[in-house]
Amino acid sequence: MIACFKPLSATRNYLIILITALAGLFFASESIAHEIRPCLLEINEPQTGFFDVTWKVPALGDRVLGLAPVFPECMKPVGPPSNHLAPGAAIQYFSFKTDGQPIAGETIFVEGLSSLQIDVLVRINLSNGDHHAMILRPKSPSWVIPKRATKSAVAWSYLKMGVVHIFEGIDHLLFVLALVIIVPNLWMLLKTITAFTLAHSATLALATLGIVNVPSGPTEAVIAMSIVFLAVEIVRSRQGKFSLAARYPWIVAMTFGLVHGLGFAGALSAVGLPQHEIPLALLMFNVGVELGQIVFVFAILAIWGTLQMIWNLLPRLEPIRRWQLVPYLIGCVAAYWTIERTVGFFD
Repeated sequence: MIACFKPLSATRNYLIILITALAGLFFASESIAHEIRPCLLEINEPQTGFFDVTWKVPALGDRVLGLAPVFPECMKPVGPPSNHLAPGAAIQYFSFKTDGQPIAGETIFVEGLSSLQIDVLVRINLSNGDHHAMILRPKSPSWVIPKRATKSAVAWSYLKMGVVHIFEGIDHLLFVLALVIIVPNLWMLLKTITAFTLAHSATLALATLGIVNVPSGPTEAVIAMSIVFLAVEIVRSRQGKFSLAARYPWIVAMTFGLVHGLGFAGALSAVGLPQHEIPLALLMFNVGVELGQIVFVFAILAIWGTLQMIWNLLPRLEPIRRWQLVPYLIGCVAAYWTIERTVGFFD
């Protein structure tokens, strides 16, 4: 984006400071991601009237969030729940029966959610083939299970999931930010973002449908490495050296977009797809991802325009020449993620 509009140098430099601060916040957000990732409530009905329930809550050491699911009265427990501690999470397993009474139309509620800043992903798989998914939030801690998985409900649910995922995917947003910085003009930026979209949409579909299967650990590490690559390319282009990303950004975006699509697929596979509405759910999740991405790009452009107007109203200030802060900070954050994720999948 810095190259897109070629504004006054001081405006550019003050924008760089702002973006640097935002990148630092991104890093901080990623650092605490293990504490704020969503809870999971999964309800499976292997046969009519019998339910296996998994309740997974983020944990930090011995500290577990004070949340508890409240089930419909028709769901009677079969024995006490079993507890299991996993790295960074506390998991409970329940068994229920309803004597054949369906749970469609009943209400799921998460006690304590209203007082915490966390989301709860609810997945329900019924014996009749219906699949429901919903995200509960502090302002909406309860949900009435639909009596039928309508197409509109499926579409809206997966669109929201796509939007939420892109805003929680700090690494994907940082990649887009690096693209915006390095692209030489607005028209090329549009082509570059389109190439990125088409590429990750293709691999998202292939991976989600099981045609392509790549382990998530290496995929996440390569995504981080792609950000490191772009950070280096930003520095090279500003130093007047040959930069593949600056000259052919759409090729770079398409290449790494294929890998980023695998990352999106990992999130979607965690949510699951309704068996009778796979094309619709897949399409709407991807639309949600793109909507979130577009909002992010326009937010950056709005910040740029606002700073230009502010600068025009202020007296001339000495420009700050440390433009290198942005690519170096982006590169350091991405390098940290690369090391962390590489060590993680070896562990």
